[in-house]
Amino acid sequence: MLNPFLFKRIDNSQLILFRIFFGILISLESYGAILTGWVRRTMIEPSFTFTFIGFEWLQPLPGPGMYIYFFIMGTLGIFITLGYKYSLSIISFTILWTSVYLMQKTSYNNHYYLLVLISLIMCFLPANRSYSLDARANPKLKSEGMYNYVRWIVIFQLFIVYTYAALAKLYADWLDFSFVEILMKNKAHYWLIGDLLQESWMHKFISVMGILFDLLIIPALLWKPSRKIAFAAAIFFHLFNSIVFQIGIFPYLALAFTVFFFKPETIRRIFFKNKPIPESSEIIIPDNRNLILAGFGIYFAIQLILPIRHHFFKDDVLWTEEGHRLSWRMMLRTRSGVISFKVVNNDTGQIINVNLNEYLTKKQKGRVAAYPDFIWQFAQRLKKIYSEDGSSISVYVNSRVRINNDKLRPFIDPEVDLAAERWYHLRHHNWILPSEETKTKLQAN
Repeated sequence: MLNPFLFKRIDNSQLILFRIFFGILISLESYGAILTGWVRRTMIEPSFTFTFIGFEWLQPLPGPGMYIYFFIMGTLGIFITLGYKYSLSIISFTILWTSVYLMQKTSYNNHYYLLVLISLIMCFLPANRSYSLDARANPKLKSEGMYNYVRWIVIFQLFIVYTYAALAKLYADWLDFSFVEILMKNKAHYWLIGDLLQESWMHKFISVMGILFDLLIIPALLWKPSRKIAFAAAIFFHLFNSIVFQIGIFPYLALAFTVFFFKPETIRRIFFKNKPIPESSEIIIPDNRNLILAGFGIYFAIQLILPIRHHFFKDDVLWTEEGHRLSWRMMLRTRSGVISFKVVNNDTGQIINVNLNEYLTKKQKGRVAAYPDFIWQFAQRLKKIYSEDGSSISVYVNSRVRINNDKLRPFIDPEVDLAAERWYHLRHHNWILPSEETKTKLQAN
């Protein structure tokens, strides 16, 4: 049943066009990170970066190293666009981008994670078989067709992203429109649309349409009668996001994905008028069929499980943040807080109240004040700094956090020595104080 569907040969125009768009966009992302000062602010100015826990060995290069690093990524994007040494270029970019993603999370963005995944997928797709320098240099490589499963891999990945994003919005602060109001407050100065974005009816419109778009866009693009309407809606939605939220290349990458929903013949007629029509649409079962199915089966099983892991943790992810990342919980809450760190020398009894300005940038201080993994990592760093002379060190935290419009509430147990605590990726940390809802349930029981 699967073989005729997955291994039917189809025109590869969709994949070729996406490769070109993808290369251009990642090149703009990489060069833009240098020109806008993102590399300087995020990688160079901080005295250290908050890596993903477990990847502390990944550190920014010294001196001008990170400028060179991002310049190389931008150049690899050009190579990918041209289809020049494609396999080497896409694998190299994937490694470099994933390393950047893991070496800092102060500027965490779900879109950066999506770029990691799409880059990884592109490593396994034959995107250089046509309209590429590789195919020109090696005519034996040239092909006008691809397996049907290629486009469905991308479509299914997008379905996971959008569906989980829609489901995550089904919570109180989104459904009563209060969070969208928060999002729009700092947009009041925008030319022409600033005042419009403050209207309550606009908040309701954005809230409802945000859920409906995420939930329906993939089915609507797949269904031929609604495809053109869905495409127009996608253009409006993503351009709106680009203008209002200024989130880099993602809106344009999302529009680039739509090439996989139109017929290959349509893409070829519009963009590749001189491209030959594939010789046949026969079903050819590759020798590595089982390896292909197993590999992508495992990949998508992980993609389906990761976004729901927080349901198996104690307390609400909106409060604890445990299981929030890698789950497509996009633009759902604001977090802020106040925090103080106390370092205790257990050998001498000396108590040091830490001045955060001596160690952290303004953006890092905001993360440390509100996110438990940042708090734990900074406590570990303080332990390392103050125990260099061999002293026994404890680190205690006094912390209060605000979610959206709620009031500041105690967040970290002030009696727990965070320097002595371990981090668990798949377990709740009991030094995170329970949310108000959990407290109420505990008191009721």
